[in-house]
Amino acid sequence: MAASVDSDFLPRRIAAARKAVMAQTTLMHREFGRAASEWKSDGTRVTAVDHAISRGIIGELQSEFPEDQVFSEELAEGEGPWPVEARFSWVLDPVDGTNNYATGLANCAISLALLEHGTPVYGVIYDFARRTLMHGGPGFGVWDGEREARVRSEPPNAQTLVAFHSPMESTRYPGHADAIVSHFKLRALGSSTLHFAYVAAGILDGAVDHNVKIWDIAAALPLIEAAGGEVRFVHAPPVPLRQFDLRMPRIFLIAGNAEVCARLREVLGL
Repeated sequence: MAASVDSDFLPRRIAAARKAVMAQTTLMHREFGRAASEWKSDGTRVTAVDHAISRGIIGELQSEFPEDQVFSEELAEGEGPWPVEARFSWVLDPVDGTNNYATGLANCAISLALLEHGTPVYGVIYDFARRTLMHGGPGFGVWDGEREARVRSEPPNAQTLVAFHSPMESTRYPGHADAIVSHFKLRALGSSTLHFAYVAAGILDGAVDHNVKIWDIAAALPLIEAAGGEVRFVHAPPVPLRQFDLRMPRIFLIAGNAEVCARLREVLGL
């Protein structure tokens, strides 16, 4: 997954991404728990802040890098899919965990991924609850605020902390929640971005999700790789990304260190 770090192409974009994300945090904090929201056709929630952050970040990136493609979860419904054609593209989730954000629960994040030829090579995630910028990618390391981060190295045991997002289709994966609870300590924060970013930062040991789309995880994928972890897609991997489709199928994946991933696959019967 690693891209060349010798040229100025990536460092310029990384600096711009961090700046663009941080520029939206004042708005995000000001409207926390107050922003009007509505429900989209896919059953997910959206607020005026989602739209404002999306416009702000897209505008900054397109102004500085007009040759890049920028994709957001909050693109107009009914349009697309859009082919990924540029060397560099971006995938944005302006507020991951909108249900939490709209109702005053602090576990939510801004998630911005830089892709090269469709492969995520750097992630920038603003952790709202901790007021911390998490960022990194292969060849650059991973930073949790000012702390350099690594995936936890401990083998799985009864105290292992595993994040879990309940399946969209509960009848398709019966018993998975019970299996995880029976073997590990369960955490469910309401933000898939944070689940996987916390694996990269060594805050959680592992994560399982049946319910994500590419914008939920794109920024966390390069963090996990750079931090020494593994991501295992249960079905066909969604990266390199060939097209951005708001109606894409749900993604089923697990993450952690190699031993945690192997144990999760065993416990879940994968």
